[in-house]
Amino acid sequence: MSKSNYFSSKSVFGQLISLIDDQLIKVAVKKSDSDRYVKRFKTKDHLISMLFCSFAKCTSLREVSGAMLGLSGKTAGFQLSHIPKRSTLSDANKKRKVEFFEEIYHKLLAQYGSFLSDSRIQDVLKKQVKIIDSTTISLFKDILSCVGRKSKDGKSKGGIKVHTVINADEKVPSMVWFSPATTHDHNFLKKLNCDDNTIYVFDKGYNDYSAFKYFTDHKTGFVTRIKDNALYDMIETREIPETIHSGVLLDEIIEIEVKEGKIVSKLKLRKVKFYDREHKREFEFITNLFDLRADLIAALYKIRWQIELLFKQLKQNFPLRYFLGDNENAIKIQIYCVLIVNLLIAVIKKKLKRSWAFSNLVSFCKIHLFNYIQLIKFLENPEKDWIIDQAESEQMDFFDALFLKTPKKQT
Repeated sequence: MSKSNYFSSKSVFGQLISLIDDQLIKVAVKKSDSDRYVKRFKTKDHLISMLFCSFAKCTSLREVSGAMLGLSGKTAGFQLSHIPKRSTLSDANKKRKVEFFEEIYHKLLAQYGSFLSDSRIQDVLKKQVKIIDSTTISLFKDILSCVGRKSKDGKSKGGIKVHTVINADEKVPSMVWFSPATTHDHNFLKKLNCDDNTIYVFDKGYNDYSAFKYFTDHKTGFVTRIKDNALYDMIETREIPETIHSGVLLDEIIEIEVKEGKIVSKLKLRKVKFYDREHKREFEFITNLFDLRADLIAALYKIRWQIELLFKQLKQNFPLRYFLGDNENAIKIQIYCVLIVNLLIAVIKKKLKRSWAFSNLVSFCKIHLFNYIQLIKFLENPEKDWIIDQAESEQMDFFDALFLKTPKKQT
């Protein structure tokens, strides 16, 4: 068998870690002051250990520390200075500032965001479309308050709600905010940046009339579904041109009451009723975008499904069911490390000309994490070595058949 054409001086893990610039880590450490009073297990070692946990899908501190002990002599490729013991990693997860991991994620997003971006949506609308939603991660202990009934034994479980914003053309979180699972979604709207170049899309769980007024006052667009029990006055019915998609059933101007303390004001919005033939359902949307086509309002809301796929991708491919600590700090650190790994895999997927499913890429990296193969080159043509070796084997068999077999003696 011939020597592999894909040999690399760095392991797959080392190549993935190299996507994070060392200078970026140094700046984030200095900014968060996360190495103060630390003698051995520095912030960079902590980051690499937790990224290993996410790549390898480790579910316990013992699994992380045990697996990393086997890496002695192999750490040069990813610059790990100290392999942690279980207690060391536990203490770091409990005490080290979450802000460092948050900074690393946002700096990586700033570095690779334009590379991951698909600008077709922005080219059409001339605005940035941002999708908002939240997902709840259940916890076995009552660390953060959770919704729902208590278990049979009377003990309450915890839950953390991850509120997320993604740019519709990037498909990775651009903003993350954590809260107890009992926190209502609409509280998150106050944290959003408003400008005349942005359109926010969210489901009806975020309905908040004062937020709608705030968006409108700051010339920021939004699209959402109207609640079934919403109160409003119908002001005008707009004509639906023949060029509009036939699924548009109604296009109206409505007026709602906005109560802010003792002050009550009126706000004009647009309501579009749309029939979805695929799901055989009617949807009613409200928006402050009066100039867009009615069918484009429905299309914008359909884009919201991307964030549901992101949550599914994160929960299915990374360790978000078992956490390495029973405190809020450790949970947030692990979630940010999962987001970093998700971003790195997205970068690898974008670099490939060959189409790979995201879950297959994650599984491949897990299996070959410490194999010394050129990741991108191998993923582009994984069968190449096999085809070459098979061809060489067939040639050798042919050679053996002609020249190496002992001829029979003639009688």
